[in-house]
Amino acid sequence: QVRLVESGGGLVRPGGSLRLSCATSGFALEYYAVAWFRRNPGTEREWVACISTSDKTTSYADSVKGRFAIARDDAKSTVYLQMDSLKPEDTAVYFCATDLTEQCPVDFNYWGQGTYVDVSS
Repeated sequence: QVRLVESGGGLVRPGGSLRLSCATSGFALEYYAVAWFRRNPGTEREWVACISTSDKTTSYADSVKGRFAIARDDAKSTVYLQMDSLKPEDTAVYFCATDLTEQCPVDFNYWGQGTYVDVSS
């Protein structure tokens, strides 16, 4: 059974940093791409970043480029999202997702439950 579990959210001041983790199980992470999304209440879900498998190609939304970094540790079956220079508009529930494809897909069928990030002073 494919499972993704996010952790690492919390309250952080503007300008601060957080690292989110996405622990995976039920599939061999080393063969598949994983993405991060976020959603604020009342807004559309926003794609944030994605990392592919073999070449570990990364891609980012313009809103987070240069501030966030996605990485993977296949030995630990975990994908990370390092978030630096956080802004109040980064406040959201963050989700990780996969569709069990090598490259980053358009649609995702497997999702975690989310972890909440609150950027405020």
